[in-house]
Amino acid sequence: MPEAGAVQGREEAVSPAPRSAEVVALLARIDEIRRITNSEWLSTLDDRKRAELEFHNRDRDRRLVAEAQQSSDTYERFYGNKKYYQSTQRSKQYVQDWIARESKGRIFLDYACGNGMMALLAAQSGAALACGLDISDVSVANATEEAQRLGLDDTVFFQADAENTKLPDASVDAILCSGMLHHLDLAQAFPELRRILKKGGKILCGEALDYNPLIKLYRHLTPAMRTEWEKAHILSLKDVDYARQFFQVNDIRYWHIIGYLGGKFPALLPFLDRLDRGLEAIPYLNRMAWIFTFELEKTSD
Repeated sequence: MPEAGAVQGREEAVSPAPRSAEVVALLARIDEIRRITNSEWLSTLDDRKRAELEFHNRDRDRRLVAEAQQSSDTYERFYGNKKYYQSTQRSKQYVQDWIARESKGRIFLDYACGNGMMALLAAQSGAALACGLDISDVSVANATEEAQRLGLDDTVFFQADAENTKLPDASVDAILCSGMLHHLDLAQAFPELRRILKKGGKILCGEALDYNPLIKLYRHLTPAMRTEWEKAHILSLKDVDYARQFFQVNDIRYWHIIGYLGGKFPALLPFLDRLDRGLEAIPYLNRMAWIFTFELEKTSD
């Protein structure tokens, strides 16, 4: 899933409540995770995870992005898919609304947070604690810098392995998985998510869907934009069925069946979006969506 738009400034932030003992304990654990040395951290990563770390450090390095923008060919090769995200406003708003609703007064985790915009939104929505983890230290640095710029001092970001977060059992109320599950081994990620989520807690997942042949062809033709693992692990409904072994699955929604074509033809975006609203309601045809969302709920210990 794409990131949210620019987060509003400090003047619109919700004042945080005094920290509970639960929040204090979790922050202490996060501080321990942060003190793991870089050599220790790297020694825990296999080749797949090191490749993900290197890829996302490059992808999130603002200096490299700025340099790429000086050459249209270079930018198109590595970041050319960005233009298609202008068609995703409805799914983006759905995610933002979920965060605002589910994070208020709760402990919120942006799982593989990128530059941290969703965790910052949770903080501004009144989360008891908003935190984000990512395998990329560049992403964590970007997110921390943005939190400081906005004055959201109670928002915390840290580098961690999403398949082995080292967070305490049942320590998080709400989790966002935005466009990142396809980077993970779900046989490791789903049990870890279940372990750290409280009973009654919810996870919103937003992912690309692996059925549309045109989108699959585009992925094949743009290899520099993805890691090798990512290319082979775009999610399907089989993965949602697998998630049922760990969670109750709620509210599967399909988004953007043809609207992404507006990335090439921006003037058509309003028309394509209206057309998408109808197509997304047609069973089976809606599986041609670019993006789908689904909610996971932990209903038992």
